[in-house]
Amino acid sequence: MKKAMYCLTLLVTIASLFLINVPLFASETDDRIESSAKQSYVFKTYLKGDDIKIQSKDGVVTLTGTVSEESHKALAQETVAGLSGVKSVDNKLDVKGETAAKFTDAWLITKVKSTLLFHRNVNATGTEILAKDGNVTLRGEATSAAQKDLTTEYARDVEGVKNVKNEMTTSKAAAAAKPGKKAVGEKMDAITESIDDASITALVKTTLLYHRSTSALKTTVETKDGVVKLGGKAKNAAEKDLATKLVSDVHGVNRVINNMTI
Repeated sequence: MKKAMYCLTLLVTIASLFLINVPLFASETDDRIESSAKQSYVFKTYLKGDDIKIQSKDGVVTLTGTVSEESHKALAQETVAGLSGVKSVDNKLDVKGETAAKFTDAWLITKVKSTLLFHRNVNATGTEILAKDGNVTLRGEATSAAQKDLTTEYARDVEGVKNVKNEMTTSKAAAAAKPGKKAVGEKMDAITESIDDASITALVKTTLLYHRSTSALKTTVETKDGVVKLGGKAKNAAEKDLATKLVSDVHGVNRVINNMTI
């Protein structure tokens, strides 16, 4: 009888400890998710001017607050969804101010600017973007003719862009840069290690969505230590190769393994 009572007491104690530890473990996971999101490269770089509140409950994350652009809303969701322990994301973010209607000149300027920002081999911050009736004009300085051509290529591949006129200059000063000053791409390469995998995944997904040549691709994206694996289907070899090219030029990507089928 005593033995039976002892076993019963032991089971109750173990069960009580288990019930106590489960909420504690869940709380620790939720705290880690919220902290990881705030410390992610995307939140600290692209979303730093937005007012985003992150609340996780048993791995179910709710995003509230305001963002300056519609693209930021999607970027925040993709970043959080890629964090370990996240089961789902309820995106309740609002876009601050008036949202430009799709395919208007203001919408195109924002779209082209965002697309360039995701790529390391173009100078997004040094590129002025103008738009008139779907025709985009690029101004500013490029470090080389190759960078100028790549900027044209990326801008032309944005949905809604009819034509691109590139008036960027390629001066010797821009190509050589100033003593001790690195070009944009070199700066990003230097801090590649600090870009977290969730941010890289979010940037890759958004990049493929923004380029019209790959926007319809049904692609899966997995990132581990900066190595991106692409899965899904492509219509042909050219489409598969283009996906590899675009993803390889995304900030933080060390290598691309393209497992897409044709």
